[in-house]
Amino acid sequence: MKDSFGREINYLRISLTDRCNLRCEYCMPEKGVKKLNHSDILSFEELYELTRIFVELGISKIRLTGGEPLVRLGVIDFISKISKLEGVKEVAMTSNGVLLKKYAQDLKDAGLNRINISLDTLNEKSYQKITRGGSINDVLQGIKAAKEVGLTPIKINTVLIGGFNEDEIPSLVDLTIDNNVDVRFIELMPIGESAQYDLNKFIPNTKVLEKVKGLEKVHNEDISSPAAYYKFPNAKGRVGLINPISCKFCSNCNRIRLSSTGKLKSCLHSNREIDLKESLNNGQDIKEVIKKAILTKEEEHHLEDKKYISRNMNQIGG
Repeated sequence: MKDSFGREINYLRISLTDRCNLRCEYCMPEKGVKKLNHSDILSFEELYELTRIFVELGISKIRLTGGEPLVRLGVIDFISKISKLEGVKEVAMTSNGVLLKKYAQDLKDAGLNRINISLDTLNEKSYQKITRGGSINDVLQGIKAAKEVGLTPIKINTVLIGGFNEDEIPSLVDLTIDNNVDVRFIELMPIGESAQYDLNKFIPNTKVLEKVKGLEKVHNEDISSPAAYYKFPNAKGRVGLINPISCKFCSNCNRIRLSSTGKLKSCLHSNREIDLKESLNNGQDIKEVIKKAILTKEEEHHLEDKKYISRNMNQIGG
C-alpha cells in the first residue's frame, strides 16, 4: 500500500483509549480528559474488523497505544486475535509501564512481541511531579517483568524537557551500557496540551551529544525509523535521538494512526481526520475509504512553521 509520494505504508498505530492512569504535564490536562460515552469509542469488534482490513491492504506492523492501553479491559484478548492475522509480522505496545508487572506474562502469551515504555526521569520525586502522582517503582518493576518474559528489545522513550531532566541525560544514557535496552530521547512536540507548555522547556536532541561524550553513530537498518542511533563501544544497548522538529523524517514515513473514536490520521501533525467509525456504520466500502486516505497522505508536517494541532497526544495515540 503506497501513498502518492511512493512511500510504503505498512505500520498502523491504534489508540485503544484516550484515558490514562497518569497525568503527565505535557500530555494531559491536570484533571484528566472528558470521559467519552461508550458508544463514542470503537468496540473491540469494530477495532478487529478495521485492523483486519488494514492488514489485507498491507499493514504488517501494529502498535497499540493510548492514553494508556493497559487501562482498557479486553486488551489481552484483542492482542491474541490480531496477532493471528495473516500478514502481521509484529504487534508492539507503547505503555507508561505502571501496570506492566501485572500484565507482562499475559501480553507475551497473547502474542505481543515487544514494548516501548515512557520514562522521562529516574528520580522518584521528579517522576511523581511530571506525572502528577505516579510511582516510578511501578514502572521499574514493569520493565523488569517485561525483560523476564521476553518482551524485548525494550525501548525507553524519554521526552527532553529543559529545566527538568536535562541533567539526567548521562544517567539515562548509562542504562544502555549493561542493559539490552534502547533509550530514545524525543524532542518536546507542541501538540495539544504541550503546545501551551512553556516554550522555554524545549531543548534540541543535540544536547544529548553535548552532555555525553564517546557515543558513536551506528547504522539503523530500518530507514522508516524516526530515530538516529548511537552507542558506546561494547555497550549492550543504543541511544536514539528523535528530532521531529529540528530534523524531521517525513520522507520515510510509513505510518498511519487510528484513534479510539475511529478517526484515521495519516499524519500525526495534521488536524485532518477521516471518520472510519462513521464509514463502518454507514456500510461504506472501508477499503476504498482507507486507500483514498492513504493517497491523500500529507507529504510532510510543518511544525517548524509553528503549525500545531489542537488534540492532546492521549487523544491521538502516540
